[in-house]
Amino acid sequence: MKNVINGQYMVRQGAVLLGLMFTGASYASGLYLYEMATEDLGLAGAGQAARAGDASTLVTNPAGLTRLSGNMLTGGIQALYGDTNYQLDNDALLQGKSPGNTIGWFPASSVFWRQQINDRVSAGLGLYGNYGLGLDFGNWAGDALLKKSTLLAMTLSPAVGWKLSDRVSVGAGVGINYGFLSLTRDASGEDRKQTDHDWALNYRLGILFDLTPQTRVGLTYTSKTDYHFNINNQVRIAQLSNTTYVLPISADVSTPAQLMLSAVYDINPRWSVMGDLGWQDWSAYSNSQIYVASNAVEGNSRLRDTWHTALGLQFRPTPDWHLNTGVAYDSSFYRSQSDTSLTMPSGNTWRFGVGAQYQLSNTQQIGAAFEYADVQSSSVSSPLVKGGYHNPALYFFSMNFTQTF
Repeated sequence: MKNVINGQYMVRQGAVLLGLMFTGASYASGLYLYEMATEDLGLAGAGQAARAGDASTLVTNPAGLTRLSGNMLTGGIQALYGDTNYQLDNDALLQGKSPGNTIGWFPASSVFWRQQINDRVSAGLGLYGNYGLGLDFGNWAGDALLKKSTLLAMTLSPAVGWKLSDRVSVGAGVGINYGFLSLTRDASGEDRKQTDHDWALNYRLGILFDLTPQTRVGLTYTSKTDYHFNINNQVRIAQLSNTTYVLPISADVSTPAQLMLSAVYDINPRWSVMGDLGWQDWSAYSNSQIYVASNAVEGNSRLRDTWHTALGLQFRPTPDWHLNTGVAYDSSFYRSQSDTSLTMPSGNTWRFGVGAQYQLSNTQQIGAAFEYADVQSSSVSSPLVKGGYHNPALYFFSMNFTQTF
């Protein structure tokens, strides 16, 4: 066995992706997802903080609640398919079967309510999951270390929007976040499963204003969310070259503060163009550090802030139809794609979305959307599980429905 390092390895994992960039309010990389089974999926998220198209605006910009009419219910279902194939390198200390595709299918759903209080104040309540994912490594050479990892996160979010004038609105929302983490590994031929859960709070502030009758701009700030899962147990794996490796595994998941600036311009009654510019404070964290002999490898310097940009187009051929398309780019939160985490296969990501909305009646609208996310390849440099994710990709399929009362 080549390159054997004597001593202990300790892996500290933020045990789930999201990875990937992306979550989608999904926002760019890592655990965040933009995708929440709403119309925004077909636009690749473009214009999200300024569009205010339905009740889901309480997440993308709570100030947008003031732009809607009447009481409104918006809901959606979504399926994610991840093609994230991990292959061990020939010189990895763990030799044998590689995990293969670690994601597969993952379902999600969301529901939002908007309530008219008076001419200037509107309230909303949303229940959604905007980050988390399941990884299944299967029976591979490292299944004594990690076989399955699932992070499920749900958010209940009340929000309020105030119309300060005919041109300016502000809003605020609170996220009551519940997270559930499950880690499974092989222990002497049997699956050993450890679980924990945690509650976390964050908040969201937004402003929306009309520059002209055809142009509106939105700005949203979302605070960080920190989950602390009490899973900390030593894992003893097979002896390699007369050295026994003992790996204490713990889990800590954090999502960074983020800022999103969006604009929408109505070219004419049939065409609108929209865009985003966003930032996330990933450099404040050291998620998924890998330690060798109790010494951190690169520590916090492993992560960097991420940037997001998007451009979308909406075409309304008739009053009943909205046709959407968009493209978005998110930078990687890793400083180097050659030193990434096994449980967070992220990188620079391009998103391409298409979708359509149809007005069933004066009070009902239905829509469908598809998005493809092309993620940069990444490599894990840790000698034990050295390998890489080659050309990973995500596929989102969603349907949404809005009822106005």
